[in-house]
Amino acid sequence: MQFPRLPDWTIYGAVVLALVMASVGRREKADAPAPPPPVPGSEDVPLGPASPFDPSVVVEMQDKPQPSSGTAFSIADRGVWITARHVVEGCPQVAIVVAEGRGVAARVTVDMSGDAAVLTTEGGAPAMPVIGVADAAGLRRGARAFHPGFPQGKPGEIASRLLGRENLVVRGRGARTEPVLVWAEVGRTNTLKGPLSGLSGAPAMDAAGRVIGVTVAEAPRRGRIYTTTPETLLAAMRASGQSTSGFAAGERVNTENYGRVADALRRDLRVAQVVCLVA
Repeated sequence: MQFPRLPDWTIYGAVVLALVMASVGRREKADAPAPPPPVPGSEDVPLGPASPFDPSVVVEMQDKPQPSSGTAFSIADRGVWITARHVVEGCPQVAIVVAEGRGVAARVTVDMSGDAAVLTTEGGAPAMPVIGVADAAGLRRGARAFHPGFPQGKPGEIASRLLGRENLVVRGRGARTEPVLVWAEVGRTNTLKGPLSGLSGAPAMDAAGRVIGVTVAEAPRRGRIYTTTPETLLAAMRASGQSTSGFAAGERVNTENYGRVADALRRDLRVAQVVCLVA
């Protein structure tokens, strides 16, 4: 049987098609790789550096200091304490309460770059351990913190979970913007209801019992607590002449024992009430 001869144009077309396909096959392929899978949840993720593009929370400060109370904690047994700047800034007379109705006068040195202040007194209490620079850089979202102090002027404590960074924008007296850590409240003293006024200046302790920041503000409706960054705390300590190295770890703290740990810190005056007296 004899097959019909194909037209010349079909042969030429097949050759051209084969050449085109071979050329396409040799083209370099440099597509971007597939994106990595999303991080599950928001916990255990490193915080990363502070950024001016972080979300912001605004705090309005009164132009004149008012009679108030807050919390302070010891960083040296010779009588050096840390509290929140806004508790004592501009206050004519500051005292650390050492017993019912008794206090010792404190001299104030304000950290102009952040919401921390150093108090010095004649005599002091054992120092609380403070986190080191290397460990501070390893903070992760979801980490726990515990805030022992004097909310509403009475002994009390809060447990929280780290959400991330924000910028604290202070308007009025001491106007500034500084990076802070934002925490979600997850527990508190059973009898404590309402806002946490008086907790300002309290230490924020990690699970190892080390201070990682100073409690400076709250957003009651959102259940948020704000603390200074470890960098702000360590800078205030250096400005006071206090070493930021060599601190031993404190007692391990968790959601089961943080009330007992807080009671012991207040009993030893490592955590004390600070008052601003205005004539």
